[in-house]
Amino acid sequence: MKIQQIAFIIGLLISTLAFGQTEVIITLKTETGNIEGTLMMPSGKLPVSVALIIAGSGPTDRNGNNPMMTNNSLKMLAEGLAKNGIASLRYDKRAIGASQKAGVNEADLRFEMYVNDAVEWIKLLKNDKSFNQMVVIGHSEGSLIGMIAAQNANVDKFVSIAGGGQSADKIIMEQLKTQPASVLDLVTPIMNELVKGNTVENVPPMLNSLFRTSVQPYMISWIKYDPQIEIAKLKKPCLIIQGTTDIQVSIEDAKRLQTAKPDAKMALIEGMNHIFKNAEADKMKNMLTYREPDLPLHVELVPAISGFILNK
Repeated sequence: MKIQQIAFIIGLLISTLAFGQTEVIITLKTETGNIEGTLMMPSGKLPVSVALIIAGSGPTDRNGNNPMMTNNSLKMLAEGLAKNGIASLRYDKRAIGASQKAGVNEADLRFEMYVNDAVEWIKLLKNDKSFNQMVVIGHSEGSLIGMIAAQNANVDKFVSIAGGGQSADKIIMEQLKTQPASVLDLVTPIMNELVKGNTVENVPPMLNSLFRTSVQPYMISWIKYDPQIEIAKLKKPCLIIQGTTDIQVSIEDAKRLQTAKPDAKMALIEGMNHIFKNAEADKMKNMLTYREPDLPLHVELVPAISGFILNK
């Protein structure tokens, strides 16, 4: 899919900063509609480092929120980076938030579309002289998107936060291990076909939400990428961050990524969960933080990322 770039309006940015504002709405025009993002600029002299922040899976918007949960994790991350002199751009993925019109029919969606969108954002930022270093920060599924986008665009550094360490089919099967054996007996042959690149027509009704016919092409396009293989391809500094109380992605995932790229730095943050907040390992208490938009980020997260970006 060919995506058209829009020119970045430097004059608008400078005039906005002159009035003390730190955020500017930026639009990326694509063949299927506009994708909207928020550029957050730090105070002080230009040029500065800029980070593209890529959200995780599902209907997650630029701020890290979805229709069921508001936690402002990505918004807080952008604010924290700005306080450390680092600009950032975070965006609503196609079909999400203000990027609704860029969505395509579910049956036509492919993982590569998300990668291509990230590449075009990177190109847009790299063409602006306000920035002297380009960094990609990917959270959860956004980690894999960022790894591949960083290969296709010349970025300086990559940061993975709570990124999966296995292909999606293996992650899904691990998550389903807590289900009864009868469920696994139904899931396994379907997953085996998807891994081969084949769709499955007759899906049991109880599995339709996960394996409905219209979503299978996307799953096929997603599961063919192994994060361990993709991160090993990156010939640039990488930082792998993982919280110890993340109930969605494990420390083992972070270790798999570092094993694949031994020169990557790894930061295990004690007591940080999947949305960057302080949380207990208890699942119920952990999930409560997903609905606390004013709960601050774990104090170690922003310093870890900022230090890596600024070589401190």
